[in-house]
Amino acid sequence: MAEGPTLSDFMRHLQAVLEESTDITDAEEQEQRQWQIEAAIQEAIIFGNRYRELQEHGLDPLRLIKPKTGDPIVPPVNKIESLQSGVMHCEGCGAHLDADLTFCPACGQKK
Repeated sequence: MAEGPTLSDFMRHLQAVLEESTDITDAEEQEQRQWQIEAAIQEAIIFGNRYRELQEHGLDPLRLIKPKTGDPIVPPVNKIESLQSGVMHCEGCGAHLDADLTFCPACGQKK
């Protein structure tokens, strides 16, 4: 099985995108994009350093943290709940409301 891109590949990609961002004509948009890319580069550096540090101490950097005894266990969200998360309901009839509508398509009540 072939491995995907490395952290170094990702950082080189970010450097290239940072260079390309100088072509953005709007100064405010250019500055915002450069801040985003520079923040991503910094996070990649921090991740790489932390990963190496944990490995040097014989720890698995990617191990999952197990919950402590007594911590409440959150039940997994099923597919329907995940699709409905953030969905609004009509106060009149309970039907699902689309974010772009100002009224309920089922009963006509206004939001």
